Amino acid sequence: MSLPAAFVRDAERLIPQNRRFTDALSTLAFGTDASFYRLIPKLVIRVESEDEVVELLRLARRDQVPVTFRAAGTSLSGQAISDSVLIVLGDNWNAKEIRGQGTQIRLQPGVIGAQANAWLAPFGRKIGPDPASINACKIGGIVANNASGMCCGTAQNTYHTLAGLRVVLADGTRVDTEDAANITAFRQSHGPLLEQLATLARQTRANSELAAKIRHKYRLKNTTGLSLNALVDFDDPLDILSHLLVGSEGTLGFISSVTYDTVIDHPNKASALIVFPDVETCCTAVTVLKSQPVSAVELLDRRSLRSVQDKPGMPAFVQQLSANACALLIESRAASRTLLHEQLGQIMASLAAFPVEKQVDFTEDPAENAKLWAIRKDTFPAVGAVRKTGTTVIIEDVTFPVEQLAIGVNRLIALFDKHHYDEAILFGHALEGNLHFVFTQGFNNPEEVARYEAFMDDVAQLVAVEFGGSLKAEHGTGRNMAPFVELEWGSDAYQLMWQLKRLLDPQGILNPDVVLSEDPHIHLKHLKPMPAADEIVDKCIECGFCEPVCPSKGLTLSPRQRIVIWRDIQAKKRAGIDTRELEAAYAYQGIDTCAATGLCAQRCPVGINTGELVKKLRARSADNVKTAEWLASHFATSLQGARFTLHVANGARMLLGAPRLTKLSAALTRASKGRVPLWTNAMPQPERAIRFSPQVLDARPRVVYLAACVSRVMGPAAGDGEQMSLQAKTRGLLEKAGYQVIFPDNLDNLCCGQPFASKGYTEQAEHKRQELIDALLQASRGGLDPIYCDTSPCTLRLVQDIGETRLDLYDPVRFIRTHLVDKLNFTPQQASIAVHVTCSTQHLGESQALIDIARLCSHDVVIPEGIHCCGFAGDKGFTTPELNAHSLRTLKEAVQHCSEGISTSRTCEIGLSQHGGIDYHSLVYLVDRVTHAR
Repeated sequence: MSLPAAFVRDAERLIPQNRRFTDALSTLAFGTDASFYRLIPKLVIRVESEDEVVELLRLARRDQVPVTFRAAGTSLSGQAISDSVLIVLGDNWNAKEIRGQGTQIRLQPGVIGAQANAWLAPFGRKIGPDPASINACKIGGIVANNASGMCCGTAQNTYHTLAGLRVVLADGTRVDTEDAANITAFRQSHGPLLEQLATLARQTRANSELAAKIRHKYRLKNTTGLSLNALVDFDDPLDILSHLLVGSEGTLGFISSVTYDTVIDHPNKASALIVFPDVETCCTAVTVLKSQPVSAVELLDRRSLRSVQDKPGMPAFVQQLSANACALLIESRAASRTLLHEQLGQIMASLAAFPVEKQVDFTEDPAENAKLWAIRKDTFPAVGAVRKTGTTVIIEDVTFPVEQLAIGVNRLIALFDKHHYDEAILFGHALEGNLHFVFTQGFNNPEEVARYEAFMDDVAQLVAVEFGGSLKAEHGTGRNMAPFVELEWGSDAYQLMWQLKRLLDPQGILNPDVVLSEDPHIHLKHLKPMPAADEIVDKCIECGFCEPVCPSKGLTLSPRQRIVIWRDIQAKKRAGIDTRELEAAYAYQGIDTCAATGLCAQRCPVGINTGELVKKLRARSADNVKTAEWLASHFATSLQGARFTLHVANGARMLLGAPRLTKLSAALTRASKGRVPLWTNAMPQPERAIRFSPQVLDARPRVVYLAACVSRVMGPAAGDGEQMSLQAKTRGLLEKAGYQVIFPDNLDNLCCGQPFASKGYTEQAEHKRQELIDALLQASRGGLDPIYCDTSPCTLRLVQDIGETRLDLYDPVRFIRTHLVDKLNFTPQQASIAVHVTCSTQHLGESQALIDIARLCSHDVVIPEGIHCCGFAGDKGFTTPELNAHSLRTLKEAVQHCSEGISTSRTCEIGLSQHGGIDYHSLVYLVDRVTHAR
C-alpha cells in the first residue's frame, strides 16, 4: 500500500528533495539496521530541525501514517526499521551544553556516545551508560533503549541519571522539562493527559502486588516493555512522562535533547582474569564480588573463551583450560593509586577461598588491560567470523536473579544443546545477572525459522516464567521480544503498558509493532536475508560500527550500506532479476564515492575493509590496461605531464583570475563527470624536478629520503604563506638534525603504486611497488640506513605485506618522534595549530604521536571533532569533489581561529586548505619553524 497522496505532497513542500529518498537503492540501504530484521521504507526523510519533526508528526497524525525514528541504527532488536516512513537524523543534531564543571551535560540525539565522553573527559566525568557500541551509537538511541553496558549496572543508566528531557509528542507538541514557560503552557494545553498519567500512577501504587512486581523487575537490568517503574518512582506526571520516554524505543515520542547527571570517571584502574573450574564456583564468586569495590565483572563461559583462544595476544593457558571452566574478567577503579591498591587487596581477599584453575593477576598497565578486555570484546565478532555464509549472528540479552545465575547459565547451555546451537557462546555482565548469548542462525527455509521459534519459546519460558528474570536486559524489546512482553510481565502490567501507549499515541503511528505488538508472530516476520556477495564482505554482520568514520556517509552510502546493496544485487542476479538499474545507481553511490581508505576495517568487529571490495569492483571495469602499462613504464614522462597540467592551470589562474577560473572549472568538472579535475584556490603550483648534485659521503649518519611522487610534482599553492617546497623543507630539517640526505637513483621513475591500485590496476601497482622497494634497498645499503618517506599514504602502501624485506621505513611522524625529537630543541609557538590525522597515519598507529609532536610545537592544538577522513582519497578531491566537500563540511568552523593546519599527505592538504580556509602543510614545516639543533 502506498502512502497517502496528501502526506507525500505536504512532506515534499516541507523537506527539500535532497533529503527525501524513495528510490530502490536508498530505501533498501536505510531499511537495514544491526538487527536480523529488514523492512523497506516507502519514504526516508533526513530531518535537520525540531520544527521539521513537529510538522512531519502533525502530517502523520492527520493522515494516519506510521513513522519510525532512526539515530545510528546499531540497535539489535529491530526497533529502527519501517515499511512506512523512516525519519533519520541529519547533521544538525550534535549540540552540547556542559554545566557545572561537567556535572551535567545536555546533548542532542545525534551526538555519538563516545564523543560526549570525550567532551567530559577533561572534567574527570562521563555519561553513565556505556554500551559496547558507544563509538557508533548515538544519544537518541542510548536514551530510547535505556542502554547500559559493562560498568553501568542499573544505577547509572539513562533512567537513573536523567536530569531533563526535551521531547516531541505524537501530536507535535514540544515538552521541555527544563523550560519553565514551556511546562506552564504544556500543563494548560495537556492538563487531561497529565491527570490521566497521575491517575495511572496512583492506581499502580495502590495495586500492591503490581507495584511490588514492578520494583522487583527493575531491581534487575530490564528493558522489556515500557518503563513502568516511572509510575511507582514519581508523583509528578511530568517526571513520569519524561521517564516513560526512556526505553520507549520511539513508540511514545521523539527525543530532541537529554540532560544527564554525569558520573565520575576514575583515572586509576586495574583488571584481572580469573578462571574457575566450573560455572557454579564462578557464579558463587560473583555473589561475593557484588559487595566488593569492583566497577565491572564480566563472565565468560568455556565456549566463549574457546572462540578467541587462538587470537594473537591471548594468554597461552586459555587453550588448555578444562571443559567446564568459567572465567571472570574483573575491573576496579579508584580516584588514587593508593586507594586502588587497597581495593585490589580487598577483592583478592574475598576470593581467597575459591578454587582457581588459572589467573592473570590484576594489572594497571594499559596495554595489558587492553589485551584482557580484548578477550571479552572479541567474543561476539569471533562467532560472526566463523559462521556459515548466508546465516546471521544473533545476540540475545537476558537477566537472571544473581543468586540463581549458576543454575540459569547451565539451563541456557542445556537449551543450546537441545536445539543444536553448538556454536553458541555465553558471556555477560555478571554483577547484574545479565547474560548475552550469541549464536548463528539461518532464515533460508521454514525448518530454520521453526528451530529459532522453538528455541525462543523455550528461552522465554525459562527466563521470564521459571526464573522471573528479564528477556531483555539492555538491548531493548524491539519487535524481537514484543510477543513475549505479556508472558514476562503478566496481564495487568501488559494492559497498563497498552494504556500508556494509547494515551500518548492514540492513533498508533509511532513505531508500530515495536515494544508492544498485537501480532504474536511479529518476531518471525521480515527476517533479513544475508546472501553471499563476496568473500571480502560475507562476514559482515551489518552492525554499523563502521559508519562514523566513513567520509561518504550522508553523501551517498556507508560501508554497511555498500555491503547491503551489493548483497542484494548478487542475490537478485542469482534469482534472474534484472539489476541494471540498481547497478547503475551503485556505480556512483557505492563505487565512485568510496574513499577506499579502509578506516572502516579499524572499527569493524570482524575486520572487514569495504574499500577492498570497492577496489575489486573498480578492477573489473579497469579497461585502460595499456594506458596504465604505458604510464607505469614511462613514469617520469607521466610526472612531466602532470607538472605541465599544473603549469597550464596556473597560467589560466594568472590570465583569468582565481574567481573566474573557479567558476569555469566547476562547470567543466560537472560537464565531464569528473574527467576534468576541479581547480580551486588550494590547487598546487608545479614543483620543479629534484636537481641532484653528486653525493659525497661524510661522517654524518645517513637517511634515504623518498620524496613521494605527489610532493615531487605538487608545490605550494599560489596563495600559500609558505612558498618553500616540501622537498627543500624536509631536506633542511633532516640536515639540521645532523643527517646526510641520500636520494634513491632514478627517483622520477619511482612510485609506490598507489595511484594504480586505487583505480583497480593491481598488476601495474604491484610492479611499481616492487621496483621502488628494490631501489630503496640499494639506496639504503641493503636496509642499513633508515628510509624517510614524506607522505604517510606512500609509507603505508610500502610497509603493507613487506614480508622479509629488510627496509627500515618511516613516515614523517615516526621518524620525527624516534630520530629527531632528541636532536632538536623545541620552542612552542603561541599560534593555534589544527591537526588532521590522515587515514594512513591512523593505519600506521601514529595518530597520538602526531598530536603529541604538534603539542611540542604549539601551546594550542585543535583536533576537529568528527573528521576521521578528509575524503580527498588520492585524486577524488579533483574528480569527485563533493566527497571531499561533504567530509570536511564542518572543518571551517572548527579551525577558524587557527593560524595553520598540519597533516602528512600532500593531496589531503589541498582539500583541507580549500575547505578549512587556512593553509595546511606537512608536519615538517611546523617542526622546522619551532626547532633548532641541539
